[in-house]
Amino acid sequence: MAEPAILPAAQMERLAPASLASPCPRIPRARIARRCAQRWADLGCSSGPSSGRMNQLPQKNPLRPCPAGCSHSWMSSAESSSMDSFWMEVERIQQRDELREEDSGGNEGQLPEEGEAESQWLQDTGLSGLLGGLGLDGDHQELLSTLTQTQVAAVCRRLDIYTRSLQRRQKAPVRDVRDVFGVFNSGKMSSENGDSGMKWAQLSSGASKSFPAAEPGGLLERAGREEAFNMDSAYSEQAAVLLQRSGSSPGGASAWGKHSLPKFTIPKGRLGVTRIGDLSLQDMRKVPSLALIELTALCDILGLDLKRSKAGKWKAAETRLFGVSLDSLLEADHKVLPSTQVPLVLQALLSCLEKRGLDMEGILRVPGSQARVKGLEQKLERDFYTGLFSWDEVHHNDASDLLKRFIRKLPTPLLTAEYLPAFAVVPNIPDLKQRLQILHLLILILPEPNRNALKALLEFLRKVVAREQHNKMTLWNVSTVMAPNLFLHQGRPPKLPKGKEKQLAEGAAEVVQIMVHYQDLLWTVASFLVAQVRKLNDSSSRRPQLCDAGLKTWLRRMHADKDKAGDGLEATLKVAKIQVVWPIKDPLKVPLTPSTKVAHVLRQFTERLSPGSKGQEGSEDMDSLLLQSMESAGILLYEVGGNINEHRLDPDAYLLDLYRANPHGEWVLKQSPT
Repeated sequence: MAEPAILPAAQMERLAPASLASPCPRIPRARIARRCAQRWADLGCSSGPSSGRMNQLPQKNPLRPCPAGCSHSWMSSAESSSMDSFWMEVERIQQRDELREEDSGGNEGQLPEEGEAESQWLQDTGLSGLLGGLGLDGDHQELLSTLTQTQVAAVCRRLDIYTRSLQRRQKAPVRDVRDVFGVFNSGKMSSENGDSGMKWAQLSSGASKSFPAAEPGGLLERAGREEAFNMDSAYSEQAAVLLQRSGSSPGGASAWGKHSLPKFTIPKGRLGVTRIGDLSLQDMRKVPSLALIELTALCDILGLDLKRSKAGKWKAAETRLFGVSLDSLLEADHKVLPSTQVPLVLQALLSCLEKRGLDMEGILRVPGSQARVKGLEQKLERDFYTGLFSWDEVHHNDASDLLKRFIRKLPTPLLTAEYLPAFAVVPNIPDLKQRLQILHLLILILPEPNRNALKALLEFLRKVVAREQHNKMTLWNVSTVMAPNLFLHQGRPPKLPKGKEKQLAEGAAEVVQIMVHYQDLLWTVASFLVAQVRKLNDSSSRRPQLCDAGLKTWLRRMHADKDKAGDGLEATLKVAKIQVVWPIKDPLKVPLTPSTKVAHVLRQFTERLSPGSKGQEGSEDMDSLLLQSMESAGILLYEVGGNINEHRLDPDAYLLDLYRANPHGEWVLKQSPT
């Protein structure tokens, strides 16, 4: 699957700033904090349309509180006490009357009834066959066969709750969990990614243990150091192992500040690192259900009850841009630019701000003129697709208001109505690494249009932070300004008890801060998920078709012979044949040794095209330049077929290990579609 296509700069309108009046006068901070905190609490208890509003996720077993003087928040005390930008942004949203009385109806967002959430979860994870006593088809069996021990426990828990709820309501019986997975109440279940040694009784008892809080002093000592972020084994398996270690801490917890955020690096295994855009669309469609199962398993280990909100029904927008769903926008945009994966109006707003606002002091924080913004919105609705809209008229502060208005007016939140509560609960997790794991899985669960739009937004916000010396916008400033626009969908605050306003505001800003700072890590596909996708594809390709018994026997023998032949083939395979789509037709033959990397294939291909580049072996600088030239030309090595549909390979991946992981696949050198 290609990376989100961004509209070329040449297709954007002229972006020279016009001389406009100064922004709106600033409101006294003390009055803002008092008014907004009270309004947050008051509106949080009022009725609103059902859109899956941000009901805070209840905790099955509240996480153990930190010692005195310590907070779960990893912000510094100065950051925690300085929330002026957040409350000013909320005040401006409310001043613009985006929350109107007529919007508040009796169709209030509700939590699902008992069993309903579990039913929806089983459908979302592709396990709907477990409902209503239906038999398990091949797809369900294949998915269940890929799950780790902790993931199996998560499925069993949801199925058990659903079964008991139906029995209480005297409905038709469903499959007993033991019929699906067998009896594991005393034994161990091996994991595809290694046995964690976790007992079934511990996972299914529902009594999750809290992790001890880490000592703040030890955290600060590690500030600035690189820490490994392991994606080889399932996060829930890692958490289960940590839970078993008596008296051990899961790692970093609180007291991280904006200047001491640790640097996490993904250790590169022999198969390299897979980014979201490296997998084909067919393979990426399998990832969200796997990520949801893993997210639920991890929350079970951490003692968090993962409940999704109901998505409400919204009337179709009468506009063309603002208040229109991402899917509808992309459908219209594909008529203009078929390859685009981010709405063109969002690209245009980000491009305008990037070209003219990055160095402006207070960008995103300083408001524009309300009257001008409304006028510009009307002009965009009328003239954007005709090409008559002139960006010369747009002041950078007005553009930032338009950007935030676009995000708030989406029919459903950018982070989705269903999982916005899960994003909001992330700050309740003491361990920063586990917060990242939760966020990583949530981003993989997002629908593709939402994930691509969020990626474009976060990339822009990182550019704003990079120009901090000029625009005076730190990472924390940017996070506090943008958090209300992501978490207060259409200006409506979440429902929570009074007195929790400051805690929720800080938590929302922390989530944005983490997403901006660690976005490169979050936009990867964990290697344990890629392994599960491979197993799903492999099971699907080996699924027996409807045929007579004799043919089935012949097929089984044929597969057995193939496997034996494959074992011998690996022992004799010395040269890998790389198919080349362009510009040469003959296969490229590469020696297959334990040290052969994808980068060596790219180098040999370059030498074949440019004989003058030979004789430079051993030069790391030359290798780097060759790889850069290949990437700029869009020439990449792909893994195609076998147990993967299409996979763009990491230059640091080893060919022999790739062959062992997918012996029936092919390697193809071709130009990237983007």
